[in-house]
Amino acid sequence: MLKHRPHTTVVLAMSADGKIADVARSPARFGSKVDKTHLEKQIATADGVLFGAGTLRAYGTTLTVSHPELILKRIRAGKPSQPVHIVLTDSAHLDPEMRFFQQPIKRWLITTTAGAIFWQNRAEFERVMTFETATGKVDIATALKYLTTLGIAQLSVLGGGDVVASLLALKFIDEIWLTVCPIIIGGAIAPTPVSGIGFLADNYPQLELLEVERINQEVFLHYRLI
Repeated sequence: MLKHRPHTTVVLAMSADGKIADVARSPARFGSKVDKTHLEKQIATADGVLFGAGTLRAYGTTLTVSHPELILKRIRAGKPSQPVHIVLTDSAHLDPEMRFFQQPIKRWLITTTAGAIFWQNRAEFERVMTFETATGKVDIATALKYLTTLGIAQLSVLGGGDVVASLLALKFIDEIWLTVCPIIIGGAIAPTPVSGIGFLADNYPQLELLEVERINQEVFLHYRLI
């Protein structure tokens, strides 16, 4: 019997003051090579990688599995060399010329009926899926449940804060990896790992700390949602 949704792990790097980008929402490239390797390892365990349109616009690309041993391990497990990269967006306002669409990966789009119009009958996305609430937003709960029927059992979420907030509100996150980097970004409107409307004291998501590892000046935190 299929699980009702994928096992979902959020993987993010943040500054010491809890920011994932600056106020201009510039690409966050403050993580070290060790952090990038850690991120690649997490991606290599996934069947699918999920991220919002804002995250994609900031970088213009997605991180693929490049280390030969990780690719070989996937192939030996009967998986394709790369997980599917899935964009979650209400509007789907994306530049079809961005480098993301030239990367050698499978791309899926989860969006609304309006967001899908431009991308239908085009080659950029292998799948264009619409799941819509009565308010015209993506129905994330239904979308993630449907992903299990497409073979997505392990899902890595790479941001942004709105996506993470929505998944937390649904109780759809199982694990969180946070890399704390030795910088201060500041800024009241600089994005954080979790955006949205926030949680009140009687409804805070609760975490169990599974691992803490310091490598050079970075700290790697591994949590499980209780």
